[in-house]
Order: sequence, then structure tokens, then C-alpha cells
Amino acid sequence: RGVPVIVGPQTDDGLAVIEAKAARMGAPVLAFGQHWHVAEDRGRLVFQDENGLLDLPLPNLPGPHQIQNAGAAIAALRHLGRDEAACEAAVTRAFWPARMQRLRHGPLVDLAPKVELWLDGGHNPAGAEAVAATLARMPKRETHLICGMLNTKDVTGYMAPLAAEVTRLHAVSIPGEKNTLPADVTRDAARSAGLDAVIADSVAEALAGIAAKSPEVRVLICGSLYLAGSVLRENG
Repeated sequence: RGVPVIVGPQTDDGLAVIEAKAARMGAPVLAFGQHWHVAEDRGRLVFQDENGLLDLPLPNLPGPHQIQNAGAAIAALRHLGRDEAACEAAVTRAFWPARMQRLRHGPLVDLAPKVELWLDGGHNPAGAEAVAATLARMPKRETHLICGMLNTKDVTGYMAPLAAEVTRLHAVSIPGEKNTLPADVTRDAARSAGLDAVIADSVAEALAGIAAKSPEVRVLICGSLYLAGSVLRENG
């Protein structure tokens, strides 16, 4: 009660709900677009609030959505009285496993040493939209997905935003997970969303097969935090 609430970009309806709850709790709201602003400008992150303007490096975490996430973090730091150096450190040193994480070392990387290998644990349509926007901003390159999902997720909604950015999807079941969506169901959902999709027995098999045919492509392993955890364990 009474603790400030830092609010990132919201729909009008969403913001109204947050503001109403905050009012009941006596918590002041510091909302994007009203109390603070953040944007990318000429390869820099520009943040502004009532205390002034900050011109900072872009976030270490890839993706345009990370501009807004960084803005919320900076707003909190500024409210706590932290200086510009702390804000820059927050932006440039953040590390979030399985959120568009580049894999550069390990057994999976060794299977396909020329592949640009990424890992993301997003598992809903909003997460897929963020991934698609991130891929769209990367240098153009043939891109494959290795995807496994839980049977509790909106698999069709997840696939739809990715179709325009992906060459092929390789569907896998999540190892050791009883609630995994069977690979053939993931494949069929991907095809329904307009993706070229096939089945693989495992992430390693899919990756090796991709590398054998197209050794210098981009590969994103995605669809579930459970799959991401399995990959991180397998890759050391």
C-alpha cells in the first residue's frame, strides 16, 4: 500500500484497471506517456521524465519491446534517486536467459558451428509478436524455428505472427514433459498459420539436419520455457 507503480505502455482499458486498483491501494501511478517517455532515436535509447532527459546506449537485450521494458526499469531507478550511471548499467548489463538469448558455446552449438543460434522461451501470441518484430529488425537471413510447446498454450495464436519471418519450422516434442504438445500437432498448427513445417525427433536432430543442408542460416529454438530449460541443460 502506498508504493509507487511504474506502468509501461498499456491499452486505455488496461491502464484504467491499473489506475483504479492503485487508487484503492493509495499507490501513485507513474505511467508511460504521462510521467515518463522512452524511444529509440538514431541508435540510442532516449528517456525523459520530470527530472530531465537521458541519452543511453540501446538495451543489451535484443528486440524493440526491450526499449519499453528498459524505460520502465529506468523510471523505477530514477524514482529511487539512482544516477545516470546506474541507469546505463541497467540497460547495458541486463541478461535474461531464454529471452532471445544467443547461444555461442556448448554441444548444440558444436553440432552447427556456422549457424546463428538463438533461444527464446516465449509461449503466447504476445511473445511471438515480440520475437517476430525482433527477427524483422535483424539482418536478412534464412531463418528456421525449432519449436516445441505445451498442450495448454494457444499454439495457433503463437504461430501466426511468425509466418512472415520464417523459412521453415521444425516441430519437436518437449523432452520429459507430460504436457508437451505432440510434434505432429505443432507441425499441423504451423502449417495452418502458413508456415512450411516438418517434424524432428529432437532439437539436436533438427539442428543437425538444418546445418547439413544450410550451414549458415539463423535458427531460433522457441515455443516454451520448458523446452528452453531442456536446451540450456543439454547445451551446458
